[in-house]
Amino acid sequence: MKNIYFLSDAHLGSRAIEHGRTHERRLVNFLDSIKNKAEAIYLLGDMFDFWYEYKLVIPKGYTRFLGKLSELTDHGVEIHYFTGNHDLWCGDYLEKECGVILHRTPLTCELHGLVFYLAHGDGLDYADKHWKVRLLQAAFRSRLLQRLFSTIHPRWSVEFGLEWAKYSRQKRIDGKEPPYQGEDKEGLVLYAKDYLKEHPSINFFVFGHRHIALDLMLSYQSRILILGEWISSFNYAVFDGEHVFLEEYVEGVSQP
Repeated sequence: MKNIYFLSDAHLGSRAIEHGRTHERRLVNFLDSIKNKAEAIYLLGDMFDFWYEYKLVIPKGYTRFLGKLSELTDHGVEIHYFTGNHDLWCGDYLEKECGVILHRTPLTCELHGLVFYLAHGDGLDYADKHWKVRLLQAAFRSRLLQRLFSTIHPRWSVEFGLEWAKYSRQKRIDGKEPPYQGEDKEGLVLYAKDYLKEHPSINFFVFGHRHIALDLMLSYQSRILILGEWISSFNYAVFDGEHVFLEEYVEGVSQP
């Protein structure tokens, strides 16, 4: 039986990350290392730091990553791509050109007899309930604002998006997300606990978004995993058909 892999938050193209080419190459090397072991790969959002598709134009760069996705799908690996808050403006390019399966909302699915709830986490995280955050999320999801944004030439719109993302990251302490807040305060943990009350059959909640690596039991048969990130820690989860493990990729050492 082949494995199923989960990862998120590479933020490719981020201007707040030094050595962007090395950053992308490490991710591509990881994907290459699992191509013969993977039944499916779930990319749970924010793989790009900013992504916006015009009808005939996509952002410059990411050639190695997009090529590897295409190679894997051609090889028969099923790749699921979830939009996050940095790449929610995906069109149909990744589906048509790279062969991925695109998800814009959370997905509940059964994998080898176990039930998974999969999502990026943006909009679910109880820590995002501040009205300013909610207003910004609503604006980004507005079809009208997306159409208006499309009228701006890519030279300026993509520049604006990349600079906005850079500013958002740099205003945080050391450019990092807040650390784990504890079981009684961590927003995605609280969301999962509430959701589990009405959906007790969920075995695994798997999220990105928070940039922390967390594996926590919620009940005797339910766990939550937050996948960390691919900026400095290179975390991923792997499901072998029976068990789920949260791992860290060390290039040249790890055997995913």
